[in-house]
Amino acid sequence: MEYKSTQKYLLGSPQKTREVVAMIKKLTPSQALEQLPFVRRRSAEFLSKVITTAMANARQLGVADDTTLVFKEIQINEGPRLKRWRAGSRGRAKPYKRRMSHIRVVLEVKQVPVEKLKEKVSASKESNEKEIVKSKKTVVKKTEDKK
Repeated sequence: MEYKSTQKYLLGSPQKTREVVAMIKKLTPSQALEQLPFVRRRSAEFLSKVITTAMANARQLGVADDTTLVFKEIQINEGPRLKRWRAGSRGRAKPYKRRMSHIRVVLEVKQVPVEKLKEKVSASKESNEKEIVKSKKTVVKKTEDKK
């Protein structure tokens, strides 16, 4: 199941926001939230809020563990541009654009193949049996030393 969150009309260019996304898209959402406060970009704060909202949506709709969530997609789209100008020499106007961006985050639950689950269960049973045997041997040795 997918868990979505969007934020629109953020003052910050999409190009600069995409640079931050490139750093975190391979991480899990919880790891990304740990990394983003140390990224010195304005868009990092916006991204962390959107990711937090998507994780809250997932929790509200039934995902108990945040470690099972992964990014399915992170889209950074262009929003409208505000046309502005600065005063230039000889009474001229120097135009520039204030760019906006839209952020869309989609999370999904990581699917673990059934075969791997069976391997983990069998490996844990074997390790438990070995620990029991080891503990019995140590108990036997300690009693023999006392005699």
